[in-house]
Amino acid sequence: MSNLEFAKIMQGRTKAFAVQIIKFYGKMPSTEESRVLGRQLLRAATSVAANYRAVSRSKSYADFVHKLGTVVEEVDETLLWFELLEGAGLVAESKISSLKSEAGELLRILQTSLHTAENKRAENPRARKSS
Repeated sequence: MSNLEFAKIMQGRTKAFAVQIIKFYGKMPSTEESRVLGRQLLRAATSVAANYRAVSRSKSYADFVHKLGTVVEEVDETLLWFELLEGAGLVAESKISSLKSEAGELLRILQTSLHTAENKRAENPRARKSS
């Protein structure tokens, strides 16, 4: 699979994940705690899609690595908000298990991509992003 094909797949996947989170947020309990944590979840998860799209528009290899690192941070933060919602008893595990699973899978894929990019950059500091 080419880098371009991978990027298109990941753009679609991160966008679909963001849409799922938007729908989930709309069904959350209307307590103050749920609204506060839910907004944080909504912000982080939709940021995953927006920032991954920005990865595809990076201006240099260093910019690519930096932006991909931001995406990894946002996916990890999304997982934290799920953990807090579940840990505080605001949302049942059964309601978020598939979303947490997708977030975990995205994190593993994107973290691996980031490590690969960082290693490639370390081997050749003048490396350019290839599409």
